[in-house]
Amino acid sequence: MGPFRHRLFILDNMNREGLVRGARYRARMGGFLRLARPLNCVMSAAGVAIAGIVAVSAGALGGVAVPLVLACLAAGIFTAGGNALNDLYDRETDKVNHPERPLAAGTLTVPQVKGFVAVTFLVAALLSAFVNPYALAVVVVNILLMVGYEADLKARGVPGNFVISYLVASLFLFGGVSVFQSSTIPLVRAGTLAALAFFTTVGREITKDIEDMAGDVDRRTLPHRIGARRAGLAAAAALGLGVVLSLVPLVLGVLSVWYAIFVIPADGMFIYAALHSAANPSRSQRVTKYAMIVALVAFLAGAFA
Repeated sequence: MGPFRHRLFILDNMNREGLVRGARYRARMGGFLRLARPLNCVMSAAGVAIAGIVAVSAGALGGVAVPLVLACLAAGIFTAGGNALNDLYDRETDKVNHPERPLAAGTLTVPQVKGFVAVTFLVAALLSAFVNPYALAVVVVNILLMVGYEADLKARGVPGNFVISYLVASLFLFGGVSVFQSSTIPLVRAGTLAALAFFTTVGREITKDIEDMAGDVDRRTLPHRIGARRAGLAAAAALGLGVVLSLVPLVLGVLSVWYAIFVIPADGMFIYAALHSAANPSRSQRVTKYAMIVALVAFLAGAFA
C-alpha cells in the first residue's frame, strides 16, 4: 500500500469512526429525550401556568410573568427528572412491560440515568430559587417525596396514593406561590385548586387500585386491605371532599360568576364518578379525569372574567 492509499485508508477509518460516534451520540440524546417524556413535562408546566393565571387573574399577570415562566421551566425539568427516576427504579420490570424504554433497551446506562436525575433536580431547584424561597421549599420537598415514593412508598398502597396526589396538587400550589407577593387572595385561589386536585386524585388513585386488584400482587393497596366495596366508599368520600372544596371560591367571592357556571357540571361529573368508583372503576377514572379538566376551565373562566 502506497503512502497515498495509506492516508486514504486512515481517513476512511476516521470517517467511519466519526459516523459511529455520531450515531451513538444521537441515540444517547434520543434516549435522554424519551427518558424525559416531553409531553408530560409540557403538561406539568401548563399546570403551573394555569395556577399562576388563576391566582393573580389575567389583568395582573404582567407583574409576575418572569417568576411564573421560571416556575413553569422548573416544573417541566423536575418532571423530566421524576420520569427518569421512575425508569431507574422500574428498569427490571420495564424489560418485560416496556422494553422500548431507554434504560431497559440498553440505550442508556444506569450511571447516565442517575446523572440525568441529579442534574434535572438540581436545575429545577436552582430555577425555583430565583422565583422565591417558597417555591424552592416546594421543589425540595417534592424531590424528597419523589425519591421516597420510588424507593419505598410505591409498594405500600395508600401512602403512595397520597404522595402521588400531593405531587399532582403541588403543581398548582407551586404556581400559586411563584406569583405570591403580598395579597393572600392568590394563595386562596391556587390553594383551593391544589386541594381540589389532591382529593380528586386520591379518589382516582384508589379507584385505579380497585380496577387493578388482580394484578397488584406485590402492593398492599387499600382495596386489598379493606375490600373493593369499602375502598370504593373511601374513593367516593375523597371525590366528595373535592366537590365541597370547589365551593370555597364561591363562598369567599374570589372568582367571578363564570366560575360557578363551569364548576357545577364539573361537580356533577365528580359526583357521578364517586357513585361508580366501586361498581365501575374504569368509567369512574375516566369521568374523574374529564371532570378535572372542566374544573380547570372553571378556574380559568373565573379568573379571566
